[in-house]
Amino acid sequence: MGLRVPPALHHRQFRYLWIGLMISIAGSQMQIWSIFWQIRTLTDQPIALGAVGLARILPIIVFSLIGGALADTVNRRKLLFVTQSVMALSALALALLTMTGQIQLWHIYLLTAIQAFAIAFDTPARQSLVPNLVPARDLPNAFSLNSIAFQTGAIIGPALSGLVIAYWGQAYTYILNAISYGAVILALVLIGQVKQQKIPGEQNRVSLAAIKEGIHFILNQPIILSTMLIDFFATFFSSANTLMPIFARDVLNVGVVQYGWLSAAQSIGAVSAALVISQLKEIRRQGPVFLWSVIVFGLATIAFGLSKTFLMAMLALIFVGAADSVSTIIRNTIRQLQTPDYIRGRMTSINQIFFMGGPQLGEMEAGIVAQMFGAVFAVVSGGVGCIVAVTWIMRRWPQLRRYNGDEPVLAGANAVAD
Repeated sequence: MGLRVPPALHHRQFRYLWIGLMISIAGSQMQIWSIFWQIRTLTDQPIALGAVGLARILPIIVFSLIGGALADTVNRRKLLFVTQSVMALSALALALLTMTGQIQLWHIYLLTAIQAFAIAFDTPARQSLVPNLVPARDLPNAFSLNSIAFQTGAIIGPALSGLVIAYWGQAYTYILNAISYGAVILALVLIGQVKQQKIPGEQNRVSLAAIKEGIHFILNQPIILSTMLIDFFATFFSSANTLMPIFARDVLNVGVVQYGWLSAAQSIGAVSAALVISQLKEIRRQGPVFLWSVIVFGLATIAFGLSKTFLMAMLALIFVGAADSVSTIIRNTIRQLQTPDYIRGRMTSINQIFFMGGPQLGEMEAGIVAQMFGAVFAVVSGGVGCIVAVTWIMRRWPQLRRYNGDEPVLAGANAVAD
């Protein structure tokens, strides 16, 4: 049986956004891995690589809740125009400093933080926009396609980063990333107006009460809360992407081109898994599938940490990416379907603290542990920590083990289209 066109791609607005995101993500991933390589070139201290995670997560923690409330208040599409433009300008600043030879570590950290500030507003608006572009029945398919877009970009981006650095120079990775943001901006133009829901009679403004409402909603949704906690702890313990230059150079003894492929390996696995899921009509027993995928994620991380050859490391990272893709698709579907549209921005902003806080703080933790005990110990111990965390959470919230995926979907009954 041949491949069929995924249902979500039949919706024109989603199709434009999906294509734009795929191009933009490739540029963003190219920049991320280029930054890691540039920092390793400027210094051989693992803690310097870990500090990138700190520069990313602090703006997320400070501004994410405000970004979520804003995404529920203003036009999400217009907000994305602003955030995408800010990120493009930050990439151009990195390119200019690199080309002129003035780049220093603090420049990289500052511009990374500025981009994270924009992401704090961009992610709630962008993820909350997706359910406005496709009907509920096609939402799981839309998130599997988003995973494909992200992981395809994450394959192309890191692989290109090694080639661009080797043949053109470091600065061009940042220039290409700046150009890639234009794909999303063009998609937003082509999409046109998008309806979103608000609660009638309420003041549509960012307020402390609105933020508290979002937090209260999460705390009273055990399925959503438990998936967020697993997301945080799994990625906190198993995040070692910033150590990839050290593994490439000092453990596996390979060069920048092989480093690019190692950086893309997780995405090769992830996009393969997402392609399989995109062909499924439905996923049953979603809770158990989600939990097992996170356990496999931890086991594959341990295998990567113990790898002694380039091939073994690539294979382990492919399994890491495949497991992460399955868990990402399922948890995103659960959260978006179980959240009314009028509060989706706030739910997503809280989730953003978890799913970005985990890997970014994890990168800092991995840098510290690697500084003290070595890169191999940092990765292996992280995989063990991931498995311990998911075991505790599934015992604490047993309803997640029983979640099937056909439970009643929350509806914004009191909401009106705007």
